[in-house]
Amino acid sequence: MQLRDNYKYTHISTNTTTVVESAPCVLIAIIVNTTAAGTITIVDSATTTTPVIGIIKASVTEGTYEYKVRTINGLSIITAAASDITVVTAQAPY
Repeated sequence: MQLRDNYKYTHISTNTTTVVESAPCVLIAIIVNTTAAGTITIVDSATTTTPVIGIIKASVTEGTYEYKVRTINGLSIITAAASDITVVTAQAPY
């Protein structure tokens, strides 16, 4: 993965809904640092729970999951348990 100056991260470690970006962005990757028995739902929105980009299953193996997709409405992450994750995003220019 090439490093860019416009990359930023959001760390999440609780059972919560986190608005990562309130405007269009690029979801670069989700790094699963430790897992819990709950799913991680990735949503293309800052205000609702749809449309869903993807769902990482409960108790997934720790590692980096690359997406490299543009969102239209923003980006929210819904953690159904206290997994420890880092979400890497980029703003324009991509």
